[in-house]
Amino acid sequence: MQGANFSAVTEFILIGFSTFPHLQLMFFLLFLLMYLFTLLGNLLIMATIWREHSLHTPMYLFLCALSISEILYTFAIIPRMLADLLSTDRSISFTACASQMFFSFTFGFTHSFLLTVMGYDRYVAICHPLRYNVLMSPRGCACLVAWSWAGGSVMGLVVTSAIFHLIFCGPNEVHHFACHVPPLLKLACGTEVQVVAKGVGLVCITALLGCGLLILLSYAFIVAAILRIPSAEGRHKAFSTCASHLTVVVVHYGFASVIYLKPKGPQSLEGDTLMGITYTVLTPFLSPIIFSLRNKELKIAMKKTFLSKLYPEKI
Repeated sequence: MQGANFSAVTEFILIGFSTFPHLQLMFFLLFLLMYLFTLLGNLLIMATIWREHSLHTPMYLFLCALSISEILYTFAIIPRMLADLLSTDRSISFTACASQMFFSFTFGFTHSFLLTVMGYDRYVAICHPLRYNVLMSPRGCACLVAWSWAGGSVMGLVVTSAIFHLIFCGPNEVHHFACHVPPLLKLACGTEVQVVAKGVGLVCITALLGCGLLILLSYAFIVAAILRIPSAEGRHKAFSTCASHLTVVVVHYGFASVIYLKPKGPQSLEGDTLMGITYTVLTPFLSPIIFSLRNKELKIAMKKTFLSKLYPEKI
């Protein structure tokens, strides 16, 4: 084993749902419905923003980019997970496992970076309204979206390269339903494992906490600006523009903190699987619901768009 890229393992076996043999069909139907709803919800948001010219603003451009990242993130994990729930052969090739990890981290961190950009957008809109068109110009918004995608790609490349640089020479059963970092690290051998584990953990936690702190800082200035508004109606209107984004941030970082910041200790396979489901399936499922129900402009635009198709004489 002289070469760093050498591995005796050519495939992995994902055994995340093996402890729920009698519930796999129920899980398949439930996750399939949630996945289809996630796809439909995000496509609906994107179509509404595309068709409604009043929504062609930076806030909804970022929301459209967020929907794209969410669709791609779920596509990287859930179809494979659904197939495994109906199959007795849950093997995944070494290359496919690395690809899944790369794309899931890329789109997952892109999602976090876009949420941070959306927080900055709300900060500029409320704290610097007169400079909003200058600071959030079309070119500037496009750059922020591009940097978010570039940052997500770098994170995906760094984490995947670090993990699959290791040597896998022992068992090949991954105690998860996807190619997740902690269960893969348990299968690696060699002196570099602990260093890589600490390095990957530090990079991921630093990126998530950095995004979270920037969002908190944005909202600290936003709350201070809102409290200075004299009328209650004005304060309510200003805060309502942030409600959907803030709710999604709380859900996103709440589940992410459970995954990445949980205390170390013995954890059952069932517990790891259920916690992974919350972040992989439940969070993307809730996101389009929150934006659709808590964003008044988007909700009105959706009703207008679909009513015009179903009942054209009423529009």
